[in-house]
Amino acid sequence: MSYAIAPPSIPSLPIIGSEQRFPVRRVFCVGRNYADHAKEMGATVDKDTPMFFCKPADAVVTDGADVPYPQATTELHHEVEWVIALGSGGRDIAVAHAQALVWGCGVGLDLTRRDLQAAVKAKGHPWDIAKGFDHSAPVSALRPVSAGMPQGDTVLRLSVNGALRQQAHLSDMVHSVPEIIAALSTLFELQAGDLIFTGTPAGVAALQRGDRFHAELVGVASLEGTIV
Repeated sequence: MSYAIAPPSIPSLPIIGSEQRFPVRRVFCVGRNYADHAKEMGATVDKDTPMFFCKPADAVVTDGADVPYPQATTELHHEVEWVIALGSGGRDIAVAHAQALVWGCGVGLDLTRRDLQAAVKAKGHPWDIAKGFDHSAPVSALRPVSAGMPQGDTVLRLSVNGALRQQAHLSDMVHSVPEIIAALSTLFELQAGDLIFTGTPAGVAALQRGDRFHAELVGVASLEGTIV
């Protein structure tokens, strides 16, 4: 096949213990999946239905690369999240079968232009410009779930310049991974290569140029980077 312009490269993530890489197809995100975070944002949690939004696949930042401070904002916020990577997909997947789709796990940051989010929320507009900007999804190397799926007592945390900002257990999530996958599959046909950011706990706050962050899903994966 001949293209009029050079096709874009496929975003990918490193894999712990392997020279291979994981190709990224889509990036789905869950909003308000920790009650304490919803509370700090002045929102409530819908315990029946997860809330979803998306980021473009090329928003992924990998391999510890620096993260450029985005344009059009003065209030860039961090949101540390457990990230799952799908090795297969489908539509209308039952909760009982959903976890079998998970290929690997990592940790990431859902970076948010909070001032722009507040402005569009006040007008009842979509969040795209606040969530789906360039370099808005730093993600660690993935650990295959063949090594074991993280349990509820696994700690998710983020430090900035050595100071702890966010910390929670995975059991604090309102919607579990199987519930998230099942609900998402009623809206999209999921496929291998999809990433799902599973929500953030309380403690979101601003990042500044020069800040160094360390995100960790303890015993599973870690991510370090610098805002430049």
